[in-house]
Amino acid sequence: MPKIKTNRGAAKRFRFTATGKIKRRKSGLRHILTNKSRKRKNSLSKDVFVASSDTKSIERLIPYR
Repeated sequence: MPKIKTNRGAAKRFRFTATGKIKRRKSGLRHILTNKSRKRKNSLSKDVFVASSDTKSIERLIPYR
């Protein structure tokens, strides 16, 4: 049985916690930051957990953690 290749783009975007949850960064913090409020930029900088409906597909992309 051949090994499964890890999707390198997904491996760079997602991190697994010790309990098995998947963390991701929020989008929208690259440019045009002058129009966004400080509160909005602060919340965008924090990591969030991936939705439970998406976890199965992401786990397939990153088989060996």
